[in-house]
Amino acid sequence: MKTAVIVFPGSNCDRDAKVAVEKVMGGDVVMQWHGDSEMPDVDFIIVPGGFSYGDYLRCGAIAGNSPVMQEVVKRAGAGVPVVGICNGFQVLTEVGLLPGILMRNADLKFICRDIYMSVETTNSAFTNHYQQGQTIRIPVAHHDGNYFADETTLKTLQDQDRVAFRYVTEDGQRGAGGNPNGSVDDIAGILNEKRNVLGMMPHPERLAEGPLGGIDGRALFEGVLAAA
Repeated sequence: MKTAVIVFPGSNCDRDAKVAVEKVMGGDVVMQWHGDSEMPDVDFIIVPGGFSYGDYLRCGAIAGNSPVMQEVVKRAGAGVPVVGICNGFQVLTEVGLLPGILMRNADLKFICRDIYMSVETTNSAFTNHYQQGQTIRIPVAHHDGNYFADETTLKTLQDQDRVAFRYVTEDGQRGAGGNPNGSVDDIAGILNEKRNVLGMMPHPERLAEGPLGGIDGRALFEGVLAAA
């Protein structure tokens, strides 16, 4: 198993992702610099969280034009599993691998805390080690996590079973109390049409080991490993 973690100027969760992969999946981890257009053969690609290029223009916009992202798009088209976490989700929407946009949080404040989300589908490598409808606890840390898409796109995501996660309360109920950022339809993560690309705002790599306070994020990495 070989994993590439993309590194941009301003990435701050690349090391977290590397450690989670090493602890759960094993194998080799390549810290892939954004300016390199060549990438070795890998089985899994992570576009991690952080503040690529300081988010000075629009979150993920400059990172989306980095040379390495052309290769990520190519690999995704060939079926390699790709997950974009937090800022990585924003980057994946910028390069067109996922639909929609990520806007400022509804209350215009940075959010850094544990949230709860429900597993909406198990039909993907990222979610097949969870249970349908399972409520899991995962940390978030973002200022621009408010997912938005038009009604046609939302209907397509729903009809094609491509909503991976939704924000819920601790007891698994949808509603304002569980949605931390105002995302439309309580969406916390979505899949592409081929189901090999996942974008999500919460950070599973930060809760993949017991000493970190829980293991609810671990199953995502286990699922990708099993699929590989």
